[in-house]
Amino acid sequence: MKKELVEQLSKKFNDYSHVDNDVEYWHARELQHLLGYDRWENFVNSIEKAKLACKNSNHDVIDHFRDITKMVDIGSGSKREIADILLTRYACYLVAQNGDPQKEEIAFAQTYFAIQTRKQELIEQRMAEIERLKAREKLTQTEKKLSGIIYERGIDDKGFGRIRSKGDKALFGGRSTQDMKDKFNVPSKRALADFLPTITIKAKDFATEVTNVQVLQQNLKTEDSVTNEHVKNNLDVRKILTERNIHPEHLPPAEDIKKVERKVKSEEKKALSGGKKKK
Repeated sequence: MKKELVEQLSKKFNDYSHVDNDVEYWHARELQHLLGYDRWENFVNSIEKAKLACKNSNHDVIDHFRDITKMVDIGSGSKREIADILLTRYACYLVAQNGDPQKEEIAFAQTYFAIQTRKQELIEQRMAEIERLKAREKLTQTEKKLSGIIYERGIDDKGFGRIRSKGDKALFGGRSTQDMKDKFNVPSKRALADFLPTITIKAKDFATEVTNVQVLQQNLKTEDSVTNEHVKNNLDVRKILTERNIHPEHLPPAEDIKKVERKVKSEEKKALSGGKKKK
């Protein structure tokens, strides 16, 4: 495909995009002509196939294909209502995948939307990784705070370990910290939280935050009283999760947090050095 045609098509596809609430979309009636379809009925067939592909990929069709109606001029100042569909970038990609690649417009669109969709996926993945890193750091700080509070009450590191372990057992439905480490193949000298998904890390953090507050408010001074409070808080958090069909002990492990941290830092370093030539 000639460079001039690629630039021309790129401009057309960009010019016809719309943005609403940070969501980019195209009107099907406009995309129809961009993809070289003469008849709306033929284009709708491709859209229906794309909807099926969307459903089979476990995406909500309504999130990517939104039926609307709009008024169009039919001459002499008259208007009539016609059907249209708002298509997200992912929806456009699926529609292009169901088109005839022999058409230059279709061939271009397949690459155009595939690349852009992949960029979106990478952004979402990066944001999720950063969120998990922040959650893990937050849990570390919250547990340090609890350790400091109970140390002032004469409870040593071993006592803190027992309190945290019993909290884990409450959160994970009776499974001990070691049980979960064995299930996730966590190295013996690594923390279980380094391999937990974000939602479980946040659950542990919230339960520990509540324990911190309650230990101070109730002036709890013994290991047993702090343990009972921490177990109660973890059970309460577990109840919230399980009522929404989220069982922490059944969630799959996440990537080693240290690997995620190295990857994010490496990519940030590359981004900061981008465009700079070595001397």
